[in-house]
Amino acid sequence: MKNHANIAILGASGYTGAELVRLLSRHPEVRIGAVTADRKAGEHYGDVYPHLAGLGLPELTTIEALNWDKFDLVFCGLPHGTTQEVIASIPRNKKIVDLSADFRLRDPEAYRKWYGHAHQAVDLQAEAVFGLTEFYRGEIAGGRLIACPGCYPTSALLPLAPLLEQKLISANNIVIDSKSGVSGAGRGLKEGSLFCEVSEAIHAYGIADHRHMAELDQELSRAAGTAVIASFTPHLIPMNRGILSTIYVQLSPGISAEDAHGALNARYGEEEPFVRVLPLGGAPATRHVRGTNHALIGVVADRRPGRAIIVSVIDNLVKGAAGQGVQNMNLMLGFPETAGLMQEALFP
Repeated sequence: MKNHANIAILGASGYTGAELVRLLSRHPEVRIGAVTADRKAGEHYGDVYPHLAGLGLPELTTIEALNWDKFDLVFCGLPHGTTQEVIASIPRNKKIVDLSADFRLRDPEAYRKWYGHAHQAVDLQAEAVFGLTEFYRGEIAGGRLIACPGCYPTSALLPLAPLLEQKLISANNIVIDSKSGVSGAGRGLKEGSLFCEVSEAIHAYGIADHRHMAELDQELSRAAGTAVIASFTPHLIPMNRGILSTIYVQLSPGISAEDAHGALNARYGEEEPFVRVLPLGGAPATRHVRGTNHALIGVVADRRPGRAIIVSVIDNLVKGAAGQGVQNMNLMLGFPETAGLMQEALFP
């Protein structure tokens, strides 16, 4: 029989964990050797997620019961703030793809500021590679600990980073207006995620202090080569999955929306399998990427001279989480980057 990479998924009972199981169950190069969920340990995975029954998955277990020697790579889908101690306990010879926020920030002081406590594994924080695949492909391929970006930053950085790198937009006038489906809040019981709280309504949250701002500050500043502080407001809308970010930018002197569109087309083109730029003036919708690892970007000239509007969409659970994690895993283990990820969108 062909040898497959043996994979463990920590925190497999959450939405991101379920997406990892869905994607990896059809991956040609891997097998799922363990799925953990402390509160549901001992249960069959198909009882937790009936749509994933029949895959021959192992029984849910605790992290403490795992034998790390059996695994080639570990996905960590645990809640933010709980991941540092767990990852610090994993042997240093194991590759890790972390889907929490615990290792995304390079600066320990930035982590302390945004998360309210000191980082508990500063040596690992320094080792972690920011897992925005299209921009850190080489570092990811050679990395041991990959910190996948948040879903909101992924949707905004894919269009903004190339434009800042090429000095095509002002670094001082960026407004990011993002909207997410409710699955982005996780599967845990929260008052703000109840049906009656989100149905037939849309509301902004984390206004001026959402923690994803720290990732945006870090990566936009890296791309621009100077400090960038963008305005960012997330909104929760009554749909299950998807993110749509509408981004307003000031074009650099002498630069048109056509120039910005052309630069994004050149940056992504046919070489990037998961990022597609629509024809100038086109605007994508979340239904165009539902269930996929794709990102679609539209550029529209604003009626105000010197400005442009960018619309970016991803599936928050796939390109914004599990799919980007699998994309990074493929690089780390030497598999084709697209392996297990070429699903087309579910429509309608």
